[in-house]
Amino acid sequence: MTSPVDIHEGLRKTGYVPDDTLATALQLSIDLRRPLLLEGEAGVGKTEIARALAQAIGARLIRLQCYEGLDAAAAIYEWNYQRQLLAIKAREHDGSAPAEVEDHIFSDTYLLRRPLLEAISQADPPVLLIDEIDRADEEFEAYLLEVLSDYQITVPELGTIEATSVPHVILTSNGTRELSDALRRRCLYSYVDFPSLERELEIVLARLPEIERALAEQITRFVAALRREDLEKVPGIAETLDWGAALIGMNVTGLSDELARVHPTLVCLLKTEADQKAITSEVASRLAGQAA
Repeated sequence: MTSPVDIHEGLRKTGYVPDDTLATALQLSIDLRRPLLLEGEAGVGKTEIARALAQAIGARLIRLQCYEGLDAAAAIYEWNYQRQLLAIKAREHDGSAPAEVEDHIFSDTYLLRRPLLEAISQADPPVLLIDEIDRADEEFEAYLLEVLSDYQITVPELGTIEATSVPHVILTSNGTRELSDALRRRCLYSYVDFPSLERELEIVLARLPEIERALAEQITRFVAALRREDLEKVPGIAETLDWGAALIGMNVTGLSDELARVHPTLVCLLKTEADQKAITSEVASRLAGQAA
């Protein structure tokens, strides 16, 4: 793939409908071999972009889920200590010299490759998804920046392991904390917002091919109106698709006409107790009327 048009068409074949800005950002990230930082609210489909890209270009997807306290052992590598202990005990009886035993147990055979090391060890460039980098500590972010700058990792017992291929790196952030200027400078950047009515309709039709267009239009208008309500957790695209699938399964053909059946299905969209209490049947009726 060498152009935004190619990226756009490739993603559409996987069921993901990007806008032109995102398609261009992905194309430049691949061509320039620079990480792409995707920022936006939870639920806008940032993680799905990486999955769709991997499928579109025929690459393996390797995911690193970030969290507070993430360290090198979970993200980069660690040694298989149990196998090392077994190997040490086995060699106690054959007279092996200590240096020989050490060389043996600190070899690639006993190295557990975690996502970062796994990603740079592939023969063909994978898509490396570093998901929710804003949840990781600043110390890990600094180490990650070093890895992304040189695409090599130093294992003290083995030396420096250089990348076999440079992965296509996508980082996502929900904006729970401010990322460092150094990381932002290293990455290309794209802000991912909730889709327009037209694009979300296109997504629903692509991902739920059995749905009637009239119902799909009502669903996307309802969800758009729902997002303007004062909610604790705004429903994302995945929730829209779940709701659409639920309505198809119930043979619902219209929202206003079958509101008594539709209202209980809002559990697909509303994910907190407060939100479910706020969207009463009266509110749902109003939103369904706007969607008709």
